[in-house]
Amino acid sequence: MDKTKGAVKEKGGALDQNIDLFRQQIASLKTFVMGGSSTHSSIEEFDLTVEELIAEVLGSSSSMLEAYEYAQLGEAGGLVNLSDEAPEGAGLDNEREALRQRQRVLESCVADLEARRAQASSGQRSQSTGGPTVSEYMSRSIRSVPHDATLREAGESLQKWKVGSLLVEGGDEFIGSITETELSREVVANGVDAATTTVKTCMREPILTIESSESVVAAVQLMKEKATRHVCVTESGKIIGLISVSDILRYYSGVA
Repeated sequence: MDKTKGAVKEKGGALDQNIDLFRQQIASLKTFVMGGSSTHSSIEEFDLTVEELIAEVLGSSSSMLEAYEYAQLGEAGGLVNLSDEAPEGAGLDNEREALRQRQRVLESCVADLEARRAQASSGQRSQSTGGPTVSEYMSRSIRSVPHDATLREAGESLQKWKVGSLLVEGGDEFIGSITETELSREVVANGVDAATTTVKTCMREPILTIESSESVVAAVQLMKEKATRHVCVTESGKIIGLISVSDILRYYSGVA
């Protein structure tokens, strides 16, 4: 079987069968959430089954597979930018959170297949990626610093606004970005002087962007490919906001 991206069988019967398979996995996952017995001996076995199903039905390079692998990281507890606050019982909460994230990905797979089935029945070629768009979960608050600001000033801005990244201004446009992680690396690992070194010398360029009409799972895939937690959101080429790991986990956690 062809397992490349978009290798979904388009015949109605096959789509119906695939939708049922994913719904069965959702039902099985709910037994883990409720603490009941499951046909799978462990969550690890369940994850392996789901990954194989997504790869077979949607393709081994499907963004849904990327999203499912990403959702499993909810178990690590350190995925969100600043996770040093851990209340009592957080371990159990993190496990349940990871299960909810898995469920949202599976539901997105079902939505994808149902959209393909609806389009196939109307004679239209499927182009849907399923799930919500970036515009639904992005932040429209844009924080920035001048390119000649010092790293210390950038750090103070990050703390003041409680954000993990800043855009860098160059005249009347944005020319780059800098994150809290990159700033710390420059100061601590590379030993630069935060009081005199400017943002422009260590900013990331070009700016990583995604269109607001793209799906959340497409944003997940882009973040994994580029090893970043923040992506600027554009509309007709103009930056209108930002989507971060925290925003994406808000979706997979089912929080509006």
